[in-house]
Amino acid sequence: MDIYRDINLSFNNSEDQDVKKSKIDIPDSKKSKIKVSENSNLKNIKEMGTQNIPSISNNIQFLTIIGHVEGHSASPPQNKSTKYEHIIPQLVAIEQNDSVEGFLVILNTVGGDVEAGLAIAEMIASLSKPTVSLVLGGSHSIGVPLATSCKYSYIVPTATMTIHPIRMNGLVIGVPQTFKYFQKMQERIIDFVTRTSKISREKLVDLMNETDEIANDIGTILIGEKAVALGLIDEVGGLDKALKKLNDMIMEERKKKEKTKTKEDHGDDEKVGNDEEILS
Repeated sequence: MDIYRDINLSFNNSEDQDVKKSKIDIPDSKKSKIKVSENSNLKNIKEMGTQNIPSISNNIQFLTIIGHVEGHSASPPQNKSTKYEHIIPQLVAIEQNDSVEGFLVILNTVGGDVEAGLAIAEMIASLSKPTVSLVLGGSHSIGVPLATSCKYSYIVPTATMTIHPIRMNGLVIGVPQTFKYFQKMQERIIDFVTRTSKISREKLVDLMNETDEIANDIGTILIGEKAVALGLIDEVGGLDKALKKLNDMIMEERKKKEKTKTKEDHGDDEKVGNDEEILS
């Protein structure tokens, strides 16, 4: 036992010596150069896989709606999702912020929860500021009303949009009642899309109920120019066109505000003149 103890002690002593040898004193002047972990660019590459986006003071706010539109139930952890409880406060802040003059929505979504998607779409449609949407990759299912919610919409030539009737997962209790509820919810989507785009109600319903387009589902897949030809999207274009259109809309909005302000100033001047005449 004493022999083993001596051997263990000798090993421990040698390990301690190796650890002491590995510790190198670094001068304070060089420590600042070795603090790699404090580099914000490297931190962002480690966490997000990309460098920091340059901060540019701009009057345009943009929002990305990607993956699955999450509703009252959380999406599986492996799915990318957009949460409506994150989006709605941002929209309220954009509406109240005077420095933000325009809003760009970039979409690449598979769809998701109907009520959450409609809630976001209604919020975007009710913004008083110029809004433009850009469909990249795809804007399927409830992504359709999200794409049409802006005042002007773009789609890139290779992007797709899938239009289909609403679906439901889980247990169905009472088939007639559930079917009526489905009809009411479907009407909400149809009413919103026809209100915020140029497509006719009849054509939209026909596209939803198409049976020859998708092998294992009901609906229609629209690609780029087809979505524009049917009046669902306003124009085919990419980021350059979307930003140019948004800037043009911002300039028009500025001109309207200037005219309104000029009229109000003239009205105040006339009121002051009338008051002076009465006093004289």
